[in-house]
Amino acid sequence: MIEAVGLTKRYGETVAVDGLSFVVQPGVVTGFLGPNGAGKSTTMRMLLGLDRPTTGTASINGRPYTRLTAPLCEVGALLEARAIHTGRSARNHLLALAATHGIGRRRVDQVLELVGLTQVAGKRAGGFSLGMGQRLGIASALLGDPHTLILDEPVNGLDPEGILWIRTLLRSLAAEGRTVFVSSHLMSEMSMTATHLIVVGQGRLIADCSVAELTNASGRSVVRVRAEEAPRLRDLLAADGVSITSTERDLLTVSGLSSTEIGKVAAEARVALIELTPQQASLEEAFMELTRDAVEFGTPMQAARL
Repeated sequence: MIEAVGLTKRYGETVAVDGLSFVVQPGVVTGFLGPNGAGKSTTMRMLLGLDRPTTGTASINGRPYTRLTAPLCEVGALLEARAIHTGRSARNHLLALAATHGIGRRRVDQVLELVGLTQVAGKRAGGFSLGMGQRLGIASALLGDPHTLILDEPVNGLDPEGILWIRTLLRSLAAEGRTVFVSSHLMSEMSMTATHLIVVGQGRLIADCSVAELTNASGRSVVRVRAEEAPRLRDLLAADGVSITSTERDLLTVSGLSSTEIGKVAAEARVALIELTPQQASLEEAFMELTRDAVEFGTPMQAARL
């Protein structure tokens, strides 16, 4: 379990993290979301003892990271995959880490195989692509077979096969009862990987809930309607508080009415329905709505939404 209590980090007049409190439970993948500049990386650095909080505390399984007796075997971390000795091979990089904790060569070979780097284990890490470097960083995090994982943008640079692999890996590790805390800017991927979310903005906690709770709370549910007489159905559905858009001749996108209400109107008017599909807001839409006031640098498109 990871716990932050009143975490605050100031750099002069700048407040990077402001009174942040949350708990990351084992057994589920917890996503850590927030706009650029929200304080995610600073928070992760404080969890790992790399930055000292101005106020507040951070603990992993009840103890600060700096007091863990065998950190690599208790917490696996990935903050910057390229922070490696570029002249070492992938295997030698892992062997050097393993030596600090008495981890055997067999485990090094296991994690190289797990992340798909066995064939290039003898190559210098400095010549790795971004995706290969990311895999090596993940191998480093898994080396001690830790119960807790803290990963910052683990899918960065991975191809679609690699993204599917890391998604499956994280979910399987959580299913084993491990604590998995992962940040990502890819909302579509997070919606398929995480069960719980912690969302921050401008250093403060905005949401601490499940993925389903966040998307349901957005209120942006719509119904996709395909009908043989779509124009007539559109006129029948038109009312105050109802929004209807159409991108195809027989297709309507309706908000403000439930699928049951639309079905009743169509049945009474004898309009044949080909499709009637409720669609909940995506995680990306819910995230954008939730954090729109916490964006440090807004684009013209974001400004138009406000």
